[in-house]
Amino acid sequence: MPFSLLDLLALAVFAACWLGYATAVDRIPSIRARSVITAMDEHRRRWMWATLSRENRIADMSAIGNLMNSTSFLATTSIFILGGLVAMLSASDLGRRVVAALPWSEVPGEAAWELKIALLLLIFVNTFFELTWALRQFNYGSILIGGFPPPAEGEKGARQVEAAAAVLNRAARHFNTGLRSYYFGLAALAWILHPLALIAASLFVVRVLHRREFRSAVHDAVRT
Repeated sequence: MPFSLLDLLALAVFAACWLGYATAVDRIPSIRARSVITAMDEHRRRWMWATLSRENRIADMSAIGNLMNSTSFLATTSIFILGGLVAMLSASDLGRRVVAALPWSEVPGEAAWELKIALLLLIFVNTFFELTWALRQFNYGSILIGGFPPPAEGEKGARQVEAAAAVLNRAARHFNTGLRSYYFGLAALAWILHPLALIAASLFVVRVLHRREFRSAVHDAVRT
């Protein structure tokens, strides 16, 4: 086998951290209700109701444009990362020589190297799909906002407001999933150095994500 038992253990810890955290935060209502993600869902809904009452909605469309720009930037960056990973896959000898020069690193065999890079490729392909879908949904949201009726006919726009809020909340959810893939992609990068580095990086990423989504100052601010 190209991997040692320690490698397999590290990979299991990595998968448990990512899938376990994502399942707990996204699928368990009692946990999700306490997250900053859920709090921001309600703020976006209030934003849409406020937008309906405004005559001039240029600022709202500009805010959507800023969200689309940041999402587009990360999606483009993931393409560049994929290009670099393909280059690493095609130059395994050079890559392993670089790893061998690092202290405390464990130089993988050629098959192990290719599988580790393949894992990174899968992660950032998933990142690209999540971010581009979020980008499209932000675009859909801007179209729905553009279709809001005038403030004088605000009651007719209730259904449009709820639709726009739902689309923007879904877009934010996929953006958050893509951003989470970046975090765990960096953790997977540590596997190239050593299996123990992958375990440490996976646990560190879970700690950072939990602190930012449940224990941060931003979390306290948006839930007040």
